[in-house]
Amino acid sequence: MARGTMSEDVQGQIKQLILQRRLTPGDPLPTEAELVGLLDVSRNSVREALKALQAMRIVEIRHGFGTYVGPLTLEPFVEGVAFRAAVRHHQGESSLYELMEVREALESGLIATVAHDLPPEDLGTLKDLVARMEQEAGNGRVDSSTDRAFHLALYRSLGNHLLSEVLDAFWAALRRVREDLSDDRQDPQVTYRQHAEIVAALEAGDGERATEAMHRHFDGIRRRLAD
Repeated sequence: MARGTMSEDVQGQIKQLILQRRLTPGDPLPTEAELVGLLDVSRNSVREALKALQAMRIVEIRHGFGTYVGPLTLEPFVEGVAFRAAVRHHQGESSLYELMEVREALESGLIATVAHDLPPEDLGTLKDLVARMEQEAGNGRVDSSTDRAFHLALYRSLGNHLLSEVLDAFWAALRRVREDLSDDRQDPQVTYRQHAEIVAALEAGDGERATEAMHRHFDGIRRRLAD
């Protein structure tokens, strides 16, 4: 069996073991020696497989303590998407637009549902974040962490953890590649007003207005990318 194929096979067996034992993030895995015996493979094969799985955040190797189930985040996906977009941007492709369009399709397609049944506590959180944006805009810049928190809070009421992670992954990927390309132009007052309009539509329970406000928000990003 080829070396790459062996490593992939062992990775698959370790993932299957995690599923069979119903392990969750933070749970310990069998020791390296135990995995060698369980899987009937060499120590080097186990080490290579664990390193590959660690890169994918499936396992976490704590030197001197052991190996554990990792956080299972989408961070490797974010890194891959951001790097792909940056490379293709330098090749003259519209990779930033593509990332933005994916985000826009997801968010504008969901916002009407949020508007129809937004819990008061989530509306309160969004209002607080818009107030923070207003203050930050007055100081010349809306902080990216505030914008990220807003978009995370926006869809929390849907109760779909994977959806929240995917939306945040595309937010992070677009942000990261724009930072890598030193492309971070924005009018903070416009950013604040666009988010305030989204919240006003949500407070009114107007899904159509909220969708239009979301599209206008992305129109602003589109113009900045064109510039």
